[in-house]
Amino acid sequence: MDRNRQFVGELISEFIAVFIIILIGDSVAAMYSLYDPSPYRNAYWGVCIVWGLGVTIAIYVTGAVSGTHANPAVTLALALFRGFSWRKVVPYVAVQVLGGMAGAAIVYALYAPVIDHFNLAHHLDRLHDGGAAGVFFTHPGDFITPLHALMDETILTAVLLFGIFAVTCEYNTQAPQANSGALIIGLLVAAIGGCAGYLEAWAINPARDFGPRLFCYFAGWGPSALPSPGHYWWVPIVGPLAGGVIGAGAYQYLVRPYMPRLRDRVTSEVGPLADAHVTDAHVAGKP
Repeated sequence: MDRNRQFVGELISEFIAVFIIILIGDSVAAMYSLYDPSPYRNAYWGVCIVWGLGVTIAIYVTGAVSGTHANPAVTLALALFRGFSWRKVVPYVAVQVLGGMAGAAIVYALYAPVIDHFNLAHHLDRLHDGGAAGVFFTHPGDFITPLHALMDETILTAVLLFGIFAVTCEYNTQAPQANSGALIIGLLVAAIGGCAGYLEAWAINPARDFGPRLFCYFAGWGPSALPSPGHYWWVPIVGPLAGGVIGAGAYQYLVRPYMPRLRDRVTSEVGPLADAHVTDAHVAGKP
């Protein structure tokens, strides 16, 4: 009974984590795109920082309960490489998407009059033109095709998961300790947005894109949201999932085996005389 109760708490925490990220992130996207002059138009780094702070706040709020995956790509990578229970993967992903929908609904409640005015002023229609849809979900930027966006999302999410695995590695003596890790992960998200956000709005999280996209489908955007122009909807799902596996795997097998603290642990477990026989494969296989 206690185990089931704890699992419910984890699911609630994952819902809240994505809700917070979307509430803050989509709101700053609205500030960036709906106002003229935009308060962020000449200060794009501010948008990136606010997105990153949304991630940081979500971790501080929910990390002690669920670990704040807040991203299906993170959940999948943790199941593959860090022993996260596979039976929890689908429920975690489901509540992450629901959290994205709920966060988008609140942003819509806040900005609906501004969205309507923006579309009217620019002669845009939600259903046919996707007016103001960029507040909620991602699109390819200038000169970017869906296939190129798939590559971008794979690479950027690989960078994200590589960084997250480094920051949270218990054997990494250079990683920030406990309470500082959330800030560094938020800055990592901001840095990815700052260096590549204009490519396709740096989704790097299937729940961040698909949750708000589902909400918008039912809120009047229809096919502009799903399947979206060029049937783009699947790119911010497949790219991040693939990239997360690549980035996490790269850290797990290319960096982690050489952590001095991990090698010291393995040596102490197998005995000092066996140090010469401790292979990198043995080290990489340790939990």
